[in-house]
Amino acid sequence: MHFRNIGLSMERSSSPNVPNGKKKRQSEAPSAQEVVKRRKTEEEGVEDLQRRPCGPAKVSVHLDRLQQPITVAQLMELLHFAALGKSRGIKQPSWCRLRHQKKVNGINVAIVDGVTQSLFYNHYLSMEHLRSSYTTRITFTPSSDDVASDIFSLEVPKVDSSSVAPPEEALHEALKDHPVITTYGTQKKGLTAYLLSRQQMIKYRYPVKGLPGFEDFLCTGSDDRVTDDSPLYGLDCEMCQTLKGNELTRVSLVDGDGNCLLDDLVKPQNHVVNYLTRFSGITAAMLKPVTTMLRDVQAKIKTLLPEDAVLVGHSLNNDLKALKLIHRHVIDTALLYRREHGQKFKLKVLAKAVLKRRIQTEDQKGHNPTEDAVAALDLAWYFIGMGPLQVVELHLEELWGWSLEDSPSSTSESTQNYRFADVLQSLNRSVIYLGKRSNVDLDPSFQRWYRSDKEMLSSFRNQTSHFFLSVLRFSSVSAHLNGSYVHCHHQQQLRHDVSSVFQDMCTVFAGPFPANFSKSQVRQLFGCCGPVHKVHMCNTGVRIHAKVQFQMLEGAMLALQVLNGFSVSGQTIKVQRPVKESMLDLDLNLDTLMGDRVNANQLYVSRLTQDVAGGLNVSAAVNGRLSDGKPPGFHPGKQTNGALQTAKVNGKQLRPGTFAPDLSEESLKEAFSPFGSIKSVTLPGTHAKHALIEFESSDGKQAARGSSEDLLKKGYPTWPSMTPPHLRSWVGMATSRETEDKDEDEDEDEERSDSFNCGGTQRNQEVSLLNKLDRRLSKLFNSLPDGTLSVVLLLEHNSRGFDHPGLCFLEVKNGKEHIQEKPTSRKSPENS
Repeated sequence: MHFRNIGLSMERSSSPNVPNGKKKRQSEAPSAQEVVKRRKTEEEGVEDLQRRPCGPAKVSVHLDRLQQPITVAQLMELLHFAALGKSRGIKQPSWCRLRHQKKVNGINVAIVDGVTQSLFYNHYLSMEHLRSSYTTRITFTPSSDDVASDIFSLEVPKVDSSSVAPPEEALHEALKDHPVITTYGTQKKGLTAYLLSRQQMIKYRYPVKGLPGFEDFLCTGSDDRVTDDSPLYGLDCEMCQTLKGNELTRVSLVDGDGNCLLDDLVKPQNHVVNYLTRFSGITAAMLKPVTTMLRDVQAKIKTLLPEDAVLVGHSLNNDLKALKLIHRHVIDTALLYRREHGQKFKLKVLAKAVLKRRIQTEDQKGHNPTEDAVAALDLAWYFIGMGPLQVVELHLEELWGWSLEDSPSSTSESTQNYRFADVLQSLNRSVIYLGKRSNVDLDPSFQRWYRSDKEMLSSFRNQTSHFFLSVLRFSSVSAHLNGSYVHCHHQQQLRHDVSSVFQDMCTVFAGPFPANFSKSQVRQLFGCCGPVHKVHMCNTGVRIHAKVQFQMLEGAMLALQVLNGFSVSGQTIKVQRPVKESMLDLDLNLDTLMGDRVNANQLYVSRLTQDVAGGLNVSAAVNGRLSDGKPPGFHPGKQTNGALQTAKVNGKQLRPGTFAPDLSEESLKEAFSPFGSIKSVTLPGTHAKHALIEFESSDGKQAARGSSEDLLKKGYPTWPSMTPPHLRSWVGMATSRETEDKDEDEDEDEERSDSFNCGGTQRNQEVSLLNKLDRRLSKLFNSLPDGTLSVVLLLEHNSRGFDHPGLCFLEVKNGKEHIQEKPTSRKSPENS
């Protein structure tokens, strides 16, 4: 968007009416006196608008920090910064980064009680919206039951008082009830703050879709994705009187820089009874050769306007009626520069007082619509750049006929309140709480109570204007379950069951191994795919197998792909998944996890060590197939009774020196940066056995996966990230009774094997409730305007001494980016 120094005095020489032609702006240089007089007051506001950041707002959290929970206080660091930014003395949050904060135009928080982290992952496949619409997911541990109250009442640290709107008592008495101040406040805002709402458009008789009388009007097709960077277009029309009333005779459209895009004469459909030449400048002789009809200019305007265009005009409702057009996003300068009791300034008066420009002069033959369209456009730019308070102060006497005394009537300073809700309201940003009646620390006039979630959501979605900060509290899921004690017991069992399923997903069975193969050798062998949590040797009396449990799901996936068919001392081993009821949906879970947005740009990397490679003959399947094209399975390899000088990967010999060195940020960046720009490399520990690489975009990840075989030859097995980054490991969610070195016997395994799917009635009830909740959260998210920071909090508090962590979902809504990616197929990981 281009911004012009519109505050400076400029005059445009009027040019004769040229039908069907395009007219360029003519401007004269401002006089020295005018420059000196106005430069200081205008420079700051206009330059601030000129330096708008590029790209949408985004929240990002480093992978290391995602593995630590956040509290309410830490969440408020983000909300305070999102709302106020550095310009008001608020620093970036300590645990995350919000880019392009100025693009945030609202905050919405949805609070859901009674849903733990375990409950979410228990129904992971069913929670489609929550898992696919948010790129940030982090463990949340609230310190109290009053999260909604905390959001409104926690104080904002070190607010720059000079940037906060002056309290009412600090304003001059003459300005307290000024129509502009009471409507728009005192602070500068983006252009979206001055758009007419649907309710206002109805009040001021604008053409509105769906209302009677406008059935045959053409809609321009504008959508709701209007931001403070959307382009402005000036519009003005001239009419004449016909047998059917006023009809269009000329229309002008100018772009944000005032360049004329359209200036056409239009032939009325009905017989003209009065050309209104005095005002329109139109004569019968001018219209006689014209063949352009209303439908023609409608089509031109619809083609010229982008979807997020904002139309600007003076009493624009009359112009749109003459054009028989419906356009959703408008700024009306007759309403922007408000007078008392609903009276309006003439465009000619505003242009002279504000722009120091003469239009509609006596020597002109009627009005020039291009000149009027440019004047309205410049008046809008001026108001946006200066802010309502400066506009009123600079033009109070010449426009409104008021004068200020030498000193304000009240200069006493009151104690400033830095509670978040109060600070926002002082900046004329609306706040609201919606939900069931509860003890929220917020003025009751800013609360709306509802009997049901359905009623609350319907009311919020149907509102005509959006609140800057809205907090919606949904009914507690636990309230619909069987009692507090039973629910507490259920949550304990649920957490254990979900942890058990996650452990099973991280587990593989391997064998048969040679008779003398030890547990430490199994751990060393499988460690090339990732950190091993525990190994349990299974001796059937005939052959020796091992149960290997990884710390990361990706380790198990690589073991299946890389180690299946390995030859150990002449014994070919098979690697396979556990066969049990909890694994029935395994394939569906794995496909869904690969498409999870929280892992969109991340790649899991392990390493093949010389010790492992030197003792093995590698002839296993990589990427789901052997180098000779045969399917994975039992493939006899060469017998190995000791260290080999070379190892074979995909049928190719690799010398010991070619394997990857110890994982380090430098070596990984050197190996993977050719595929795309790397955002971060996360190594858990000094001697890490795996790493997570986050690319700047998913293209880098896709390119690396496409070269996975070449990377494996260099000693880097790779797999798309699947484990949610906010969990240090799924094994880590296991109950505290288990230790890393404790072997599980068969009785323990049976004891916990399928409890995950027991309690059919309880589970069916949970599925129904959570599906309904997910759909409602999806409707809420879709109703938010672009640029809104959306926060969803799943809460479950400490109950009867048990701690059940919740989850926090974060996303700045941007319509163009919320196209869900297709899940990556495990059958073709090279295309993932």
